[in-house]
Amino acid sequence: MKIGNFEIGSGRTFIIAEIGNNHNGDLKKANELVDAAVSVGADCAKFQMRHLEEVYRQKSLKKSGEDLGTEYILDLLEKFELDKEFHRKLNFYCKEKGILYLCTPWDYKSVDILESFPVPAYKVASADLTNVVLLDRLIETKKPLILSTGMSNTEEILFTRDYLKKANVPFVFLHCNSTYPAPLHDINLKWMTQLQEFHNYIGYSGHERGINITLASIAFGAMVVERHLTLDRNMEGPDHAASLEANEFSKLVKGIREIEEALGSSQYERKLSQGEMINRENLSKSCVASKPIAKGTVITKEMIKVLSPGQGLSPQKINDLIGKTIQRDMLEEDYFFPSDLSEKRIEPKQYKFSRPWGVPVRYHDFQEYYHRVKPDLFEFHLSYSDMELDPGKYLSGTYDCEFVVHAPELFEGSHLMDLATPDDAYRKISLKETQRVIDITRSLKQFFPKTKRPFIVANVGGISMDGNLPKDILPSYYQRFGESLQMLNQEGVELIPQTMAPFPWHFGGQRYQNIFVHIAEIEEWCKKLNLRMCYDVSHTMLTCNHFGYDFYDFSKRIAPFTAHIHMGDAKGLNGEGLQVGEGEIDFPRLGKIFGDLAPKAWFIPEIWQGHKNGGEGFWIALEKLEGIL
Repeated sequence: MKIGNFEIGSGRTFIIAEIGNNHNGDLKKANELVDAAVSVGADCAKFQMRHLEEVYRQKSLKKSGEDLGTEYILDLLEKFELDKEFHRKLNFYCKEKGILYLCTPWDYKSVDILESFPVPAYKVASADLTNVVLLDRLIETKKPLILSTGMSNTEEILFTRDYLKKANVPFVFLHCNSTYPAPLHDINLKWMTQLQEFHNYIGYSGHERGINITLASIAFGAMVVERHLTLDRNMEGPDHAASLEANEFSKLVKGIREIEEALGSSQYERKLSQGEMINRENLSKSCVASKPIAKGTVITKEMIKVLSPGQGLSPQKINDLIGKTIQRDMLEEDYFFPSDLSEKRIEPKQYKFSRPWGVPVRYHDFQEYYHRVKPDLFEFHLSYSDMELDPGKYLSGTYDCEFVVHAPELFEGSHLMDLATPDDAYRKISLKETQRVIDITRSLKQFFPKTKRPFIVANVGGISMDGNLPKDILPSYYQRFGESLQMLNQEGVELIPQTMAPFPWHFGGQRYQNIFVHIAEIEEWCKKLNLRMCYDVSHTMLTCNHFGYDFYDFSKRIAPFTAHIHMGDAKGLNGEGLQVGEGEIDFPRLGKIFGDLAPKAWFIPEIWQGHKNGGEGFWIALEKLEGIL
């Protein structure tokens, strides 16, 4: 079901800023309300049109003994009704401002006028849900209808549903309590579940105070939301008290968009998010060896313990493991892995690529990898605790290969590296720790004499906690990063920032990344600061998915600045570090871009937990990338 360019039921709520008569008959105020609707992020500015002589009895209009409530309403309507030509001007003004104009017609004549604009859909007020005469006229327009269900009982709602379905008209029912403001105990939000059983397309028209109930309606399936917008809740008029001012309406829109993002789907399979996977690895349990086990041994229950962290085989598989023959030697507390269930182990081979390639390592597993595979380079991923270690205890002599260092992003005391922060004290700590990384890198050159100027891959900072930083201050962050580079003694090394995803993960939770995310900024500041980059392919795919960039255009533009590549697949907004072929990246197409525009850039596979089970994830990735890079 479409209204203008909006698809109702697509997962994005259609938000109506109901201006109604809150302009109080003043075109200038009406325009101001349209401006406000645009500023708060509403999709539509909606008005009302009446010809009172068509809507009310003459006796009522003459106020001859009419009910006091009707008299009061008529007084306000007469006072605040806009001239019909003003609506034509408002329609044009909305187009000019880039927001959809809709209107609620209360009578035949109003429909005729609105059809001359035209409008893409019609809103039907609660008071007219049962008005089949008006509905017949609206059916003739063949436009989608949005109908509020306030003031009507179940039987009346079902009658109108069947009436419109028989006429083959697309429509949405809005749950509504037509009291201004509506008491919370009268709203009965749960009735939306019943309404959705009656009809697939539902929404919510709210008149309550505040925004919480309207936000909750999204979780109950609202595809359309309507709230009144006012310049001032204290103004004279029937709807102002039940309306939202711009600041509150803006919070409503932001909240709706956040809920939409969080809702996901009700599909059977529950998938882990990236943050959950990080925390699962750190906090959950694994099957581990209770004692040393020799290759060829049949596993018994007594050989298995369950301990944290959760980097090995799930304890749910413990009974599947019993009776299997282990295909490798295990030390006490070594992890069991899924491959131990199949009794098949993936081993590396000597891979062939058209560019230097390598694998990521830590000090403690370097010797194991070095004796199993002969890459062109090793990338040492340092933690802050590794910075306290003596590399000489893990490395000896010299090695006939190159090396790269990946700086810690987290230092002791939960201090994230941030060479761009305006907090001078915080940046001072980052400078001190980064200089230590540089000094360690220089000390490693004695073991790798082929490497004259080793790369230091770094996440250089620019992270915020609860939202992105304003765009206008980002240049100052890049400038401070440039100043930090000048303050570091980088003799004999090259610090290369890593392209970042928009939502990096730290401490098992999401943060916001602000620099080295967008390609235009990367191009600009690489030129200004004479930088080369580590192109993290997985990070950048997430960036492109989030911002709607063309990933392959991004790759072409960053390739000339790329010295080193982290290769991994990605999917969606946080599917980071996936195995090659398990995400959305077309690697043959990407490989051609690198071949043409970055033929000398080094690369490693960077697969989430690829080091587990003796580097199994790395060997799978390298096998898949052969012939591509």
